[in-house]
Amino acid sequence: MKRIVFTFLVLTLFSCKKQSNTIVGTWKMVYAETIENDSINIKNLNNTEFIKIINHSHFAFFNQQKDGNENFYGGSGTYELNGQNYTETLSFTAVNAIRNHTFPFKVQIKGDSLIQTGLEEVKEAGINRMITEKYIRIN
Repeated sequence: MKRIVFTFLVLTLFSCKKQSNTIVGTWKMVYAETIENDSINIKNLNNTEFIKIINHSHFAFFNQQKDGNENFYGGSGTYELNGQNYTETLSFTAVNAIRNHTFPFKVQIKGDSLIQTGLEEVKEAGINRMITEKYIRIN
């Protein structure tokens, strides 16, 4: 009987820990900054919407122009979260050079805000840039 109670408590604690992952949710980008070489580029979000959806094991992102269907892109894959270390493995994308690439980031969650920073480096794609992205929770 003690073994059954112990097993139940362990499973309950494990499921609570998994549910307390505060990164899980739907996020809308409100700011994006890219530093490449000596240039800083701030993404203009006036005419586009960028959404990131994160569940307990996968992420997906979508960018769509508000007035029309041009400049739509998206991607998805799996992620690992260990403290502030957040690593995405991009499995689904239209860009072959970054498919299955792993991107390490640092994340901070402050209330309903998610801040993600890190170096995106993919030599095959000619990508070497530091990014900072800020999101607000929309659900």
